[in-house]
Amino acid sequence: MIVDAHHHVWDLSVRDQDWITGPELAPLRRDFTLRELEAAARFVGVTATVLVQTITVPEETPEFLALAAGSDVVAGVVGWTDLTAPDVAENLAKLREGPGGEHLVGIRHQVQGEPDPSWLVRPDVLRGLTAVADSGLVYDLLVKPRQLPAAVEVAGRLPGLTFVLDHLGKPPIASGELEPWAGEVRRLAALPNTVCKLSGLVTEADWNSWSVADLVPYADTVLDAFGPRRLMYGSDWPVCQLASDYVEVIDVVECLVSRLGPAEHREVFAGTAVRTYGLRI
Repeated sequence: MIVDAHHHVWDLSVRDQDWITGPELAPLRRDFTLRELEAAARFVGVTATVLVQTITVPEETPEFLALAAGSDVVAGVVGWTDLTAPDVAENLAKLREGPGGEHLVGIRHQVQGEPDPSWLVRPDVLRGLTAVADSGLVYDLLVKPRQLPAAVEVAGRLPGLTFVLDHLGKPPIASGELEPWAGEVRRLAALPNTVCKLSGLVTEADWNSWSVADLVPYADTVLDAFGPRRLMYGSDWPVCQLASDYVEVIDVVECLVSRLGPAEHREVFAGTAVRTYGLRI
């Protein structure tokens, strides 16, 4: 069993993805459907996936939950809701009670785009994250290295909430720097309520000239810091297609975890995601 714990879909006729701008992102300016993802997943032996939000509008999450309800592949949805809203708890309850609500496993916000590096520890955000914890959901951390100190602080302040670090916290792979990213990731991993996704590596490297060797120091850092039982594989499809493709991405992660034994390998490619998100597969 292989679980792809991180991918997206979008239909530009339904809603624009306003983050897809400029010539570098032009390959992403088309529809990416669940049918296309399912075909790629079957080809590489992926049996279940987690569909992750892309934009901060309330309409997207119910649409994703409906997609999951009609899919044999999507086992969970990481959606979005306004964490700063006074009725955040009620909004989460409505999502869980609506069509496909049983597939809601987590919440995410594009913290990487917030100008305040301490956004995660604002009082209104902390109140929203407490509601996420009370709902029995997980919180996906989409942050850049400068926001990792706040991620460490919030995870320490909310021990009852599981935090999943997307894309290793976006390390500066293209420049080859490890610090201060590595030190902050180790601090985060020292907290027992944190998990990390082996995802998004190829797009943090040089899109045109990356090699597996470029990724090894970053993958080794999280392998050593989190361990296999707190690491999960994610393709980050279709964003990964800026630098690679669905098949190559899973092959790359296979290379990066090749030192693991069979049981540890199963954790990275299925066990951690199933356990963390409570996937029913």
